[in-house]
Amino acid sequence: MTSLECAHGHSLWKENYKEPCPQCSDVHWGISDEGKYYCKSCHTVIEKTKEVEDAELFFQNTRIKFVSRGLRKRRSEKGWEWYICEGIQFILLKQAEALQALGLDSQIKDKVMCNLWRRYLQKTKQAYCTKPLTSASQLLTGYESSVASELDSEPDMFRMSQASETDGGTMSDTSCGLPSSGCSTTASESSRSVCSGSVDGELHKTRKKYPDSRMSMPMTLAFCYLSLLWVRASVTLSDLLRLVFNRQIPYFNAEQYFPDRTLLYGSDIRIFEVQSFPVYSDILERSRELGAFLDLPLFPPITKTCFYHPNVLCMKYLMEVNLPDELNNWTYRVAKKAGLDDHTVLTYDPRKKLTIVPYDIRAAALIVVALKLIFALNDDWEWQMSENAQSSNREDKDITVFDFKKWYKTMRPFMDKARSTLEEEYARFSWKSEKILPSSQKVKSRIMKRKRMAKNLQRQFSKLSGAAPDSGNKGPSSFMFNWEEENTGMVCFHGHRLEGIAQEGENLLSGLSTKYWLSSLKKCSSRFCKHWKLYEESKFPRSYDFVLSLFALVLRVEVCAVHHEVSWVEQRLFQEFLTKKPKTKARKLQT
Repeated sequence: MTSLECAHGHSLWKENYKEPCPQCSDVHWGISDEGKYYCKSCHTVIEKTKEVEDAELFFQNTRIKFVSRGLRKRRSEKGWEWYICEGIQFILLKQAEALQALGLDSQIKDKVMCNLWRRYLQKTKQAYCTKPLTSASQLLTGYESSVASELDSEPDMFRMSQASETDGGTMSDTSCGLPSSGCSTTASESSRSVCSGSVDGELHKTRKKYPDSRMSMPMTLAFCYLSLLWVRASVTLSDLLRLVFNRQIPYFNAEQYFPDRTLLYGSDIRIFEVQSFPVYSDILERSRELGAFLDLPLFPPITKTCFYHPNVLCMKYLMEVNLPDELNNWTYRVAKKAGLDDHTVLTYDPRKKLTIVPYDIRAAALIVVALKLIFALNDDWEWQMSENAQSSNREDKDITVFDFKKWYKTMRPFMDKARSTLEEEYARFSWKSEKILPSSQKVKSRIMKRKRMAKNLQRQFSKLSGAAPDSGNKGPSSFMFNWEEENTGMVCFHGHRLEGIAQEGENLLSGLSTKYWLSSLKKCSSRFCKHWKLYEESKFPRSYDFVLSLFALVLRVEVCAVHHEVSWVEQRLFQEFLTKKPKTKARKLQT
């Protein structure tokens, strides 16, 4: 069929060419798409071609039946001019709002995190200085230069009385003085590179010495944790990471929180796309580096009533792992003997450039040391004491003595079930975003096709398995186990007593030479040695490994992290004893 046909049949061609067809002798000509004449009666094509002499007459007597569109050039998607620091600021804004929505201190957004971000912009000379670095070339040279340059003489950002809404404390898109689309840029910078959607995103790829830890998604969690630590909120680092995993704090798929015209493309994906879970030790180290880089003042002191104090955290985790409340007296004595309850040790001071105290892991370590002081955890002494506790409970039913063996049998199935559930949640965690982030325009259509196929398969498998629709994220909770529920399968040990098992005498270390064994197999004085990371389960008693695994599950950290903190607490606790007897070796571990 031809693409264009005459409205009056073949009259136009018939008037110009009236020779009979050599096959059928009929005069009934038409013209093909190639411009050749053919007989409409017998469909014979002849070699004669004829161009339209009167084009105006031709188009007036034709109507369009079909139009071939051909190939069209794709227009490059246009968006706002934005910088990487603007994208980080937007994520920080959403994270601060999420923390406020959880019921935390209202100052955490406008007076703490905003001031931290201002100080960072000032240190990196992107804002709040005499000559801000606005162009991409200036940003490149500015990052490579020393950050110890002259800064404007401004009042301390962390004086809470001076922060108000009038000085930009609302942390809006323009409150922090970031370079925006209205800043002066060169013509080459205004037209974004095809390898990046932002103005300076390509610098993160080409520059080898770029401090990725200062402009990345994990660094936003460092801002959050320093803010929580400043206001002394009831959220530890492990709680923060749990909230991030449950998507109650924006972190994964950060591009979905950006405005529609803030396009992520190419090199920007490497900065904002997250394909791994945040690690406790990594965020803690980034927080320390950030505090030292910003040259922050001394944080508010950690007093005995503060949530981060060992007395409060130890009681929280005793409730979490279903241990007796009386054990908190022993953790208090251990912390006091080791000098770990002093506010000068607990309070974070960035000027000393020391590691931030892992408050939650240290509280767990204090509980483990207290359990070792009472039950030894050597696969022998704790079971003997359990038999004595069972005999005492049969004779006197008014007082329930804590039975370690019964506690172990109660906690083991709950721990295994919680671990399998957590592993399943990790395995089913969805990393895909609703928005497509192609590294190049060439693979965009392929990603869209795969996304449609994945959604279709997921919908079909959900119908076959009869899975219930997702009811959304559950409410935030800092507890993995709840032992107050009325359930016949749960035994609550909170009210059990330690009478007859442990006596609170004056000498806390009286049983060291006979029962206690040191968790550290080999003491190392090198600050670069990582032997504590090589925790081998087979070299330690099973009871000790069970307790470590339980706290590691609750805190969602590695077992070696809890073990290392236990060894550190023991060194502080037995420092005088080890100094007096340097040749004393640790008791041989029973397996």
